[in-house]
Amino acid sequence: MPRIGGIDLNNDKRVDIALTRLYGVGRSNVVGILKIAGIDPAKRVKDLTEEEVNQLQKAVDTVKVEGDLRGEVAGNITTLKQIGSYRGSRHSKNLPGRGQRTRSNARTKRGKRVTIGAIKKEAAEKLGIVSKEQPNEDKK
Repeated sequence: MPRIGGIDLNNDKRVDIALTRLYGVGRSNVVGILKIAGIDPAKRVKDLTEEEVNQLQKAVDTVKVEGDLRGEVAGNITTLKQIGSYRGSRHSKNLPGRGQRTRSNARTKRGKRVTIGAIKKEAAEKLGIVSKEQPNEDKK
């Protein structure tokens, strides 16, 4: 199992599909990487020679992937938060930042549903949220 860019590639997959496992490498830019390395996209990962793996590693090093790219994206989000932009504030609140509705959807961004409802006086007293009221004896 060859290790490229810090990720183990699946032996049974084609090279062009296996490389998409790297963060920052998709179906569109894998074509350019394979062209730089001079490797046939239809070849299986298990059929690659040591020399081809080295060429592939050098070709992947020309593109920003994995840790470098994740750091850059995190830095961009931090910058958005610091300058006080709308997108930065949406990142801070864990809400979608591109105009999607949040009343009924946005579960992947907001997380698991949390029901917020009215609480009865008896339940509030048991939880200690509200203290028991003393009856007014001032009225005589």
